[in-house]
Amino acid sequence: QLQASGGGLVQAGGSLRLSCAASGRTFSNGKMGWFRQAPGKEREFVAAVTWGGGSTFYADSVKGRFTISRDNAKNTVYLQMNSLKPEDTAVYYCAAANAIVRITTTTGYGYWGQGTLVTVSS
Repeated sequence: QLQASGGGLVQAGGSLRLSCAASGRTFSNGKMGWFRQAPGKEREFVAAVTWGGGSTFYADSVKGRFTISRDNAKNTVYLQMNSLKPEDTAVYYCAAANAIVRITTTTGYGYWGQGTLVTVSS
């Protein structure tokens, strides 16, 4: 089970930190990622991190503003979002998988959290 939290309302230029806690299983040989879905749009990749080596991956739209990190002891992944823009408004979903393939696509993940809403006002 994946439990996402940390969403909320923030002004443009502000920051939020999302958390995703995994329970019931570990993904030590795989990856965890964040996706987002804005109203009327498809779900898109935001960032991912591999559990073993800690390699990180980002969508071009968030590079330099968002940082993904993991805490192996807590089985938790974080997404620090800085310099937020109105176009970052979406429901953010965390996802996990036991394999390090198809990192930036939804088909590469078999476990999904419930989503947390991020709203950035202008």
